Amino acid sequence: MPLDQSPSPVAPVASSRLWTTGAAGVLAVVIMLILAAVRPDMALWLLVGAAVVAVATWAGAGREPAPIASAYAPALAAEGGAQRRVDAGLLDSVFEALNDPVLIVAGGEADDLAGRRIVLANQAARELLKTPREGGLLVTFVRDPGVLEAVDEALFGGVTSTTDYSAGGARSRHWRAWVRPLATGGAGPMALLALRDETDVRRMELMRVDFLANASHELRTPLASLSGFIETLKGHAKDDPVARDKFLDIMSAQADRMSRLVADLLSLSRIELNEHIPPSGRVDVSRAASDVVDAVSVLSRDKGVCIKLEVQEGAATIDGDRDEIIQVIQNLVDNAIKYSTAGQTVELTVATDLTVDAAPGPRREGTTRLSLVSPDREQGARYAAVTVRDHGPGMAREHLPRLTERFYRVEGQKSGGDRPGTGLGLAIVKHIVNRHRGGLTVESAPGDGASFSAYFPLNIKEPTSSEPLA
Repeated sequence: MPLDQSPSPVAPVASSRLWTTGAAGVLAVVIMLILAAVRPDMALWLLVGAAVVAVATWAGAGREPAPIASAYAPALAAEGGAQRRVDAGLLDSVFEALNDPVLIVAGGEADDLAGRRIVLANQAARELLKTPREGGLLVTFVRDPGVLEAVDEALFGGVTSTTDYSAGGARSRHWRAWVRPLATGGAGPMALLALRDETDVRRMELMRVDFLANASHELRTPLASLSGFIETLKGHAKDDPVARDKFLDIMSAQADRMSRLVADLLSLSRIELNEHIPPSGRVDVSRAASDVVDAVSVLSRDKGVCIKLEVQEGAATIDGDRDEIIQVIQNLVDNAIKYSTAGQTVELTVATDLTVDAAPGPRREGTTRLSLVSPDREQGARYAAVTVRDHGPGMAREHLPRLTERFYRVEGQKSGGDRPGTGLGLAIVKHIVNRHRGGLTVESAPGDGASFSAYFPLNIKEPTSSEPLA
């Protein structure tokens, strides 16, 4: 609709002509009716004349004279041009506001990859692919062969197609690429490339498959054990109080193991599902570490292990999910206690204001330090680090890269007996750290214990009354 809503100058002229022509027509009809009454012999012809006058009056009143229409034609054309300009601006705003990345690509020669240029990229595409708004080479920003082939088919074959596209990086995202040719009216071949984020769908499907596979594998042993003891209790052991109590204790331990396993599997699946979504809360890492020490105090006391907490000076406030940060620290501390013996000390340190390549402590001679999760290397970024060190048996170098795999356990250190566990603790730590755009390192050597450090990007802004620290 035109922005200018003022009446058109054509309207008053048309209205005036309607009234003039209509009045003349009515007067002519009245005169003919009077004559018909006076001269009955001419009534038929007078009535026919009245009808002709009425039709002519209606037709004339509804038509605009050509000279008036011609006079205002330039103004009407200019108004239509302004309308077209408004529509173009609106379409550009809509294109920019789309949540899905969308690009318009122009093709040069069929065998010239450098000819595939980005005519226009909306804001979502520029943020995802780091492209300019216009003018960049497509192959510079999209290197997936399937997507490039689909674009070529649309440009030079007029084919509409879809294909998968995966953005690289530590937090991979999965997209569905939709490509179709555009009609340009002889301006050269162009194609529309749109990407739809299917990360959540893929993660949910993978979570379902992994959960079923892991649950069926890991639950098979305790379920078989429970089934066997139940059969025994129903048979010859039902009248043996000593055997019955022993078997019931074992069954209780197996049931607890299954409960922990299911809880860890569900926790891991939930974290993996949301791994690509940055957390929005604010957490004081020093306070979270102190809460973990309090929570595991009973376990450490029963094991005869001392936990020493050291918090360096400086703010340790990060953007994060408090429950997940506590889960990271507690899983690392639980592992340290598990592989410590009575009388040993577990050292828990919170360091602040570290660079991406800085380690919270000096490298110990003879140990291997390995990065299990690489943090985002933003220029000038500073990190808070939580380091948990034990003085247990330690690990050989070849085991370190696999520590965050599901259910991986170092040979000779299987969980069981006095070291119960599900084998998922470090996998959970890895995915939480990954979600927080942080890093995870391990340093160990046989006989020299192990040291795990989790890094989290610092948030140095001051808290407000509406943003309490967790």
